[in-house]
Amino acid sequence: MELEFHRNKERFGFLKWGSSAFRNMLVVPPGSGIVHQVNLEYLARVVFNNGGILYPDSVVGTDSHTTMIDGLGVAGWGVGGIEAEAAMLGQPMSMVLPGVVGFKLSGKLRNGVTATDLVLTVTQMLRKHGVVGKFVEFYGQGMSELSLADRATIANMSPEYGATMGFFPVDAKTLDYLKLTGRSDDTVAMVESYLRANKMFVDHNQVEAERVYSSYLELNLEEVEPCLSGPKRPHDRVTLKNMKSDWHSCLDNNVGFKGFAVPKESQGKVAEFSFHGTPAKIKHGDVVIAAITSCTNTSNPNVMLGAALVAKKACELGLEVKPWIKTSLAPGSGVVKKYLDKSGLQKYLDQLGFHIVGYGCTTCIGNSGELDESVSAAISENDIVAAAVLSGNRNFEGRVHPLTRANYLASPPLVVAYALAGTVNIDFEKEPIGISKDGKEVYFRDIWPSTEEIAEVVKTSVLPDMFKSTYEAITKGNPMWNELSVSTRTLYPWDPSSTYIHEPPYFKDMTMTPPGPRPVKDAYCLLNFGDSITTDHISPAGSIHPDSPAAKFLKERGVERKDFNSYGSRRGNDEIMARGTFANIRLVNKFLKGEVGPKTIHVPSGEKLAVFDAAMKYKNEGHDTIILAGAEYGSGSSRDWAAKGPMLQGVKAVIAKSFERIHRSNLAGMGIIPLCFKAGEDADTLGLTGHERYTIHLPTNVSDIKPGQDVTVTTDTGKSFACTLRFDTEVELAYYDHGGILPYVTRKIAEQ
Repeated sequence: MELEFHRNKERFGFLKWGSSAFRNMLVVPPGSGIVHQVNLEYLARVVFNNGGILYPDSVVGTDSHTTMIDGLGVAGWGVGGIEAEAAMLGQPMSMVLPGVVGFKLSGKLRNGVTATDLVLTVTQMLRKHGVVGKFVEFYGQGMSELSLADRATIANMSPEYGATMGFFPVDAKTLDYLKLTGRSDDTVAMVESYLRANKMFVDHNQVEAERVYSSYLELNLEEVEPCLSGPKRPHDRVTLKNMKSDWHSCLDNNVGFKGFAVPKESQGKVAEFSFHGTPAKIKHGDVVIAAITSCTNTSNPNVMLGAALVAKKACELGLEVKPWIKTSLAPGSGVVKKYLDKSGLQKYLDQLGFHIVGYGCTTCIGNSGELDESVSAAISENDIVAAAVLSGNRNFEGRVHPLTRANYLASPPLVVAYALAGTVNIDFEKEPIGISKDGKEVYFRDIWPSTEEIAEVVKTSVLPDMFKSTYEAITKGNPMWNELSVSTRTLYPWDPSSTYIHEPPYFKDMTMTPPGPRPVKDAYCLLNFGDSITTDHISPAGSIHPDSPAAKFLKERGVERKDFNSYGSRRGNDEIMARGTFANIRLVNKFLKGEVGPKTIHVPSGEKLAVFDAAMKYKNEGHDTIILAGAEYGSGSSRDWAAKGPMLQGVKAVIAKSFERIHRSNLAGMGIIPLCFKAGEDADTLGLTGHERYTIHLPTNVSDIKPGQDVTVTTDTGKSFACTLRFDTEVELAYYDHGGILPYVTRKIAEQ
C-alpha cells in the first residue's frame, strides 16, 4: 500500500478531489478489494428502495467483468469508459435489443470438480454457439446445486464467452447470500416480496414455467470434467487428462492460438542456469508464474479453501515449490483473508509461497512484476516456451508476462498443483507430482480434496461477521487515503508538468456547432490485422517497455525506469496512452510478414517505424489513416483507451470482419467509423494488401446516414467494395455527427 500511494498519489488525489467536486460520486478507497467483489458483497441492492419506490437494481461498469453481479440477479454489463462518462453526466444508454439465449442446467458437479472447470466448459460452449451482443439467462434444476459464488464465477466470464451478460435470476440461494454478506433481514424480506409480487423470483420447489428464448443450450453438470484453458485464449479448453498430449501438439503445431512451432529436435532442450548460487534447469512447459488471482475465482470460498487444502496436504507430505517459480495470492476481498485465517489454512499457502500480495488485479493484467533476472535470461537466451498457470480469466498473448508464451487458466487448487509439479508437461493421472519427505512418489489424487472436505471447511470458516466487519470500515478509508490533501475547487487544477494527470485534448478548439460527418479520402492503412486482435493488443496495458515511445517520453521528462509504473496507472495522461496504443510486443501486423511486435510500415516511404511514430508521421503529412482487421476485432476487456488511443493517433475508420460489442461502441463513441466487410469477404478475398489508399463514401449530411446501411469503399488501385456501417443506433450517429460522445454530452449540457 505504501508503494501504491507513493507511485499513484496524483491519481488517488484526483479521485478524492472528484468525490467532493461531484454530488453523486462515492469513492471506495484503494486497498479495499476488487471492485466487482465489493459490488457483490456490499454495494449491490438487488432491489432499490428509493423513497418508498421499489425497482430492480441494475448497473453498468467501466470494466467488462461488471457482469459478475449478474450472479446475484442484478442486470449488469460492462461498457466503455467513454459511455460511462456520458451516463454519469445524465446521458441514457442506447443499444440494439439483444437476443436472449436460454442455458438450461441440470444435475450436480461430480466430486472434485470445481466452479472454474464449469465456467471454462460453459465459456467454450457459448463461444461455439455464438453469443456476442446477446444476453444469456441460466435456468433449470441444476441452478439449485450452484452456490452464489459459483454463479458469480460463471457470470464474471461473460466477456470471455462474448455475451453482454450471463444472468442468474434471484432464488433462495441469492437470499441466503444476501444474509451471509450482512444485508439486514428487513432488506432481504423486501427483496423477496417485491420480486415474488412481480413474478421475478424463481422457486425451485415449484414447476418452472417454460420460457421462450431466442435459442437454447443445455448442460448436465455431471458431465463437467477438471480442465484448463490455453495456452493463448480463454475459450481453448483442455481437459486435465489430455493436458500432456495437448501440450506436445502445441509444441508441434504451426504458430497460432494452439501452436508454438518448436522443432522436434529442440523440444527436449534443457537450459541450465544458476539461481542465487543454486544450480537450476528450465525446459519447455516449465512453470515460472503460478498465481491465484482475478475476481473470477477469488470471490469463491469453495475454490479458495480448496486451494488451501491442496497446500495443506502437500506440506504435510513434504512437497515444495521450486524457488524460482513466482507464486502469489491476490484475493478480491479482505473477507478472504479472514476465512483463510479462521480455517487455519493460510499458513500452508504461505509455506508454498502463496502469500497475500494485495487485494486487486495482479497477474491477470500483467502486474506480477519482473521474473528473477537469472530466470529471464535462461528463457530469453534459450528461446524457452515458459508457462504461467493462473486462476485469471484472460490469457491472451503478452498479457500475463512478456516471457511466458504459454498461459493457462485454471482453478486455484490446480494453480497450486501445477506450481508443485513445476511443469504443464505432465499427466497427473500417471505421473507423480513430486516425492514426499519419506521418499515416496506423491500423485495428484493424494493431494486433491473431496467436495465434502471443502464444504465442511467453508461451513465452519465463512461467517457473516467477517463481511460486516470488513465493510463497516470500507468508506472510512485508511490513514494514507485520509491524509491526502486535495483542492476544494470544483474545477481541477491541472499541473502541466505531471506525467500522471494531463488535461485531455478531446475538447480542444470545440465549438457549439457539431462538425458533422468528416470525409475519409485517400487514407493510408496504419495497420493490417488478421482475426482475434484483442484490446490487449490495442490498448496500453501492463508494464512500459524500456524501448517504447512511452518510455522515451518519460525519460525526456526525467522519470527513471524504476518509476515508469504501468500503463494502467498512467491512463490519466493521454500523451503516454497514445504512445502506448498498439505497443504490445505480440502484435501481429501483416505488413511485417512474420515479424512480431509493435511496428508498422509507413507506406509512402517504406520505413519500418513504431506504430505511434508512423501515426504521427501520417498526421504531420496531413494524411488520414484507417485499420484493416479480421473477425472479433477488439475482443477482451472493455478498455476505452483501445478507442481513445487510435483516435489520438489519427485513425478515422476500422474495417473488420466483425467487432466485439463494447469495442465497437467505444469506436463509435470516439467518432471512429466502424465498418464490416460483407459476409464471405475480407481484406484477403478482396485482394487488399493495405498498401492502397482508401476513400469511404459517406453522405456529408448526417440525416442522410442510417444505422447499418451499406457504404462503398474505393481504393486508388481501382477496387470498390461495399461494407456495412456499424453505427447501430441513431444515438451513435448523433455521437459521430458531434465528433464523439464527449463533445455531444458537453454541448447538451451547455444548451441547458
